[in-house]
Amino acid sequence: MREKLLAIGDDYWIENEQGEKVYKVNGKAIRFRDTFILEDNSGGELAKIQEKKLSVRDKMKIEWGGTEAVVHKALVGIRDRFVIDPDNGEKLHAHGNFVDHEYEIERDGTTIATISKKWFRVRDTYGVEIAPDENQPFILSVTVCIDEMARG
Repeated sequence: MREKLLAIGDDYWIENEQGEKVYKVNGKAIRFRDTFILEDNSGGELAKIQEKKLSVRDKMKIEWGGTEAVVHKALVGIRDRFVIDPDNGEKLHAHGNFVDHEYEIERDGTTIATISKKWFRVRDTYGVEIAPDENQPFILSVTVCIDEMARG
């Protein structure tokens, strides 16, 4: 993934290991709340990601295939952590250094995704390694949420 350098209406591509454009994050500008659409490489909508306004803490909602999840900052501990609460399964937890894109996403203590800049030399690029049996568009949508909330 490429780190967003501008905040309003940014679109960016997510590439696979071969450098092929696989997913597009379409940032919708001029809206009351931040909205992003995760699309496949032909423009089909896979997930809608929206900031939840008027809440006590930062929250974003992901909608995909009739399912929803809420991503929010955890209020426990000194370091930032995020909790991902899907309506169809177990909660996920993200912990690590979010500003520098060095963190993991876990389900029940098992790492299901690792996010890191260490794998790349290009300054604004970071990798997302996802366990084979996980829903890639959902995990990438979670990463978009965390990226947005960590910058805010």
